[in-house]
Amino acid sequence: MELIDFILHVDEHLLEFITNYGIWIYAILFLIIFVETGLVVMPFLPGDSLLFAAGALAASTGAMDPWLLGVLLFIAAVLGDTLNYHIGKYVGPRVFETNSRLINKQHLLKTQEFFQRHGGKTIIFARFVPFARTFAPFVAGAGSMNYKFFLTYNVIGAFCWIASFITLGYLFGNMPIVKDNFTHLIFGIIIISVLPGVIGFIRQKLNSRKSHKA
Repeated sequence: MELIDFILHVDEHLLEFITNYGIWIYAILFLIIFVETGLVVMPFLPGDSLLFAAGALAASTGAMDPWLLGVLLFIAAVLGDTLNYHIGKYVGPRVFETNSRLINKQHLLKTQEFFQRHGGKTIIFARFVPFARTFAPFVAGAGSMNYKFFLTYNVIGAFCWIASFITLGYLFGNMPIVKDNFTHLIFGIIIISVLPGVIGFIRQKLNSRKSHKA
């Protein structure tokens, strides 16, 4: 329940962190982004909404430099995916072969199917989809994707993800209509983020039914 409250009221909690920890807010945000993208067992941490809220607070409070914030979180995202890739490379094959209580095998299999359809671009697309951004680098490592190839998409994806949400938050997060409906906006971000996965799941089920009927 505390995690749900943090996600839905991420702006209030970040403001509290800024008040209590001052400049250490950079380290806190760095750690959250690094852990969400770097550890396959932590896919539930907020990502998109956190970045948007951070951009909005950087504009409204002046407590954070948006450029420094962007650079630090970009580095956190790149390092997180890099760590996740190497974890997947060394332990991934065993996870696919056995059932783990810590890692949802179905999420891994769905991410693997997405890789088969879209290739390296999955690393970029996955940045904008909760859960997928945590599982994609792990699956890339488990599938022995060429590291230099992976790193290229990792850097591009991290830049697009961090820059877009921090910029959107900085430019629009403090508009009265946004501030007064921030919780609804967070819901909207979450729904839009998971929508591609839901659509893909529905299409898969429909195609599966068609193949069975045929």
